[in-house]
Amino acid sequence: MSQQLTHDMTSVSIRKNKIVVLCDGLQSPSNVGGLFRICDAFGVSEIVFSNATINFNSSRLRKTARNTNKIVPYRIVDDVPSEIEQFQKQGFTITALEITETSEPIQSLSISEDEKIILILGNEQQGVSKQILSLADKIAHIPMYGVNSSMNVIQATGIALYALTKN
Repeated sequence: MSQQLTHDMTSVSIRKNKIVVLCDGLQSPSNVGGLFRICDAFGVSEIVFSNATINFNSSRLRKTARNTNKIVPYRIVDDVPSEIEQFQKQGFTITALEITETSEPIQSLSISEDEKIILILGNEQQGVSKQILSLADKIAHIPMYGVNSSMNVIQATGIALYALTKN
């Protein structure tokens, strides 16, 4: 019978993907903590926060992050359009995770090992703002088969990062 491995017994393969997660208005400390944790798991190179008032010393955030908030680089920006423009000049593809009339299923997108991508996540209530959506090169959604049209932002991020890095 197979036995669950402890952290000490697990071999870690550290790989940094050329993925930056840009959060447009993410607010909840537990979501921000979960975001650090999922971004660490998928080797995200940086998290950029905008339009948010986040207490990075929140006990809820730190508990949820399990120290990954000390590992994954992050920064806070005020001017998101300028930030996106700078990323585009550096060759990043800007992809927003949102369901719209023209969004593509996330599984239809994949990135090569050399491709640089910005994955934009929206606010827990309003999603990605119209202004930011208009700046995206691509808009992707997660196909859902139940009656609800949305899911928790961290669950969605995990699905999206898996879809983008599975190759």
